[in-house]
Amino acid sequence: MTTQHPKTALITGADKGIGFEVARQLAKRGFAVFVGSRDMAKGRDAARLLYEEGYEATFIQLDVTDPVSIKHAAGTFSQKANHLDVLVNNAAILEDHGETIVKLNPELLDKTLNTNVKGTIMVTQDFLPYLQKSPNKEQLGTRIINVSSSVGALHDMQTYAPAYSISKTALNAVTRQFAGALPGIAVNSVDPGWVRTDMGGSGASRSVEKGAETIVWLATDAPATETGKFWRDKQEIGW
Repeated sequence: MTTQHPKTALITGADKGIGFEVARQLAKRGFAVFVGSRDMAKGRDAARLLYEEGYEATFIQLDVTDPVSIKHAAGTFSQKANHLDVLVNNAAILEDHGETIVKLNPELLDKTLNTNVKGTIMVTQDFLPYLQKSPNKEQLGTRIINVSSSVGALHDMQTYAPAYSISKTALNAVTRQFAGALPGIAVNSVDPGWVRTDMGGSGASRSVEKGAETIVWLATDAPATETGKFWRDKQEIGW
């Protein structure tokens, strides 16, 4: 069954944390949300929770490191919707454990780059045909939001989590590349801040609601002419 909602959004890594909160907030704003998750049980539970809150939410199994999984997810999406208005590339890993780059494990670097950078590229490529079919381009704009981090900013980068930091710098470059290649779509990076999630830990300074705020703003209320930029708290920040 194809959704009848005029606005659609796909969020990767949406079974928990910031991704789930973004899905919830976009659903509140009238979007049919597609909950992308590698874990079938967690993804279905997340979609069910949103459905029980009265929103249209559909689980799509999506492993951003697996090209076959991504193509299968795009095929599943095509059976549920005929266009995509917002893509939030949120899925990411942080597995550095106090190492500096001097002792960085190359296999860990490869794994991190595959998830945080290559995965974003592949998902965007495979879902681009649906973004290009959006009927809302003129009114609302079509948007791609890449969830980055301040630790990827070169101007004050130090030694923290080298694999993760390097991957977020590369993700920002991916944002600039897609922004240049897709003049009709707003493509931006966002730093959600240090958020209380499984990744951020219980001691983080921000709630998931605050972490999701600028992502949702970029997906909805930000001027559609703003593209190829890095944002935090609805303000442009330096690369």
